[in-house]
Amino acid sequence: MTAPDPVEGLPVGARVVVRSRLAEPAGGPSLTDAVGTLVSVDTRSLVVDTRQGPVTIERSRVVAAKVVPPRPSRRGAPHLALSVEDLQRVMVEGWAPAERARLGDWVLRAAGGFTGRANSVLPLGDPGLPLPDAVARAEDWYAARGLPPRFLVAGPVGFAVGEDRLGALLLDRGYHETNRSVVMTAAAQVVADAGDGAADVEVTEALTPRWLDAYARQREVVPGATESVLTGSPGQLFASAATGGQVVAVARLGLVAGGWAGLYGVWVGPEHRGQGLARALTGALAARAVARGTRSLYLQTLHANEPAVGLYSSLGFSPHHGYSYLDR
Repeated sequence: MTAPDPVEGLPVGARVVVRSRLAEPAGGPSLTDAVGTLVSVDTRSLVVDTRQGPVTIERSRVVAAKVVPPRPSRRGAPHLALSVEDLQRVMVEGWAPAERARLGDWVLRAAGGFTGRANSVLPLGDPGLPLPDAVARAEDWYAARGLPPRFLVAGPVGFAVGEDRLGALLLDRGYHETNRSVVMTAAAQVVADAGDGAADVEVTEALTPRWLDAYARQREVVPGATESVLTGSPGQLFASAATGGQVVAVARLGLVAGGWAGLYGVWVGPEHRGQGLARALTGALAARAVARGTRSLYLQTLHANEPAVGLYSSLGFSPHHGYSYLDR
């Protein structure tokens, strides 16, 4: 039987640790570890960008490899310790696009137009080109897919898009800011403890027709692309609450690397709001995630959605950073 390939499935852009055999141990240690960002993988080798610089490792020498949490860049609790860029990198797999491509450190994402996050450029670091050329390359990529170009620009809570280098360039090119949002984070156990267990909540690992039908009542779905995004994370949990046999509230949790999970798609039917269903769904998902080893949660909501921000704050979430889309 062929042993599993330890490199298979490692996401480019993630922080990883790769253990490999030394070519010539010369009586010393026979194994070495490389920790850093996975830059590229092909059939023969992989490249890990470590603190000492890029390291190329032959796949045949790899004995173990796994994703590890990004290096903390802030003091405080784990859910507050990541930089804006590192948390955005973690979040990619929580709402994974149906198609993606890399432009240097940027991630170009597409999913048939289903949601802004799955159909936008995530500019993480250096695109490997002068900024105007990188923007033009991204615009061409989306045009080839019949999609409008959209860029996600993130920064500290309250940041001005025009003060960001990329944001300023895009505004000069005729883009406009939309969907000003806030990313909130929390300790998963705190959210699980704060959730109201009074409602009867069902949690499944599989996307069911009943869950999807309820989700489709609150936003337009794109057949095929929607299912791909909803089931595209390393793991996912779907929560629902029903009344009279009809699903009236749903939420989804995307389980990603490094002990993180993201809350998405929280919706309660208008006639059932104010009954604590969103709190119950969120708490139930958090409890299941904690049982699977999740330590930290994140979510995104519109900055102007004061009821949602208030609910999530009461569950233990606090603002981590902000972001906006720039559309043309």
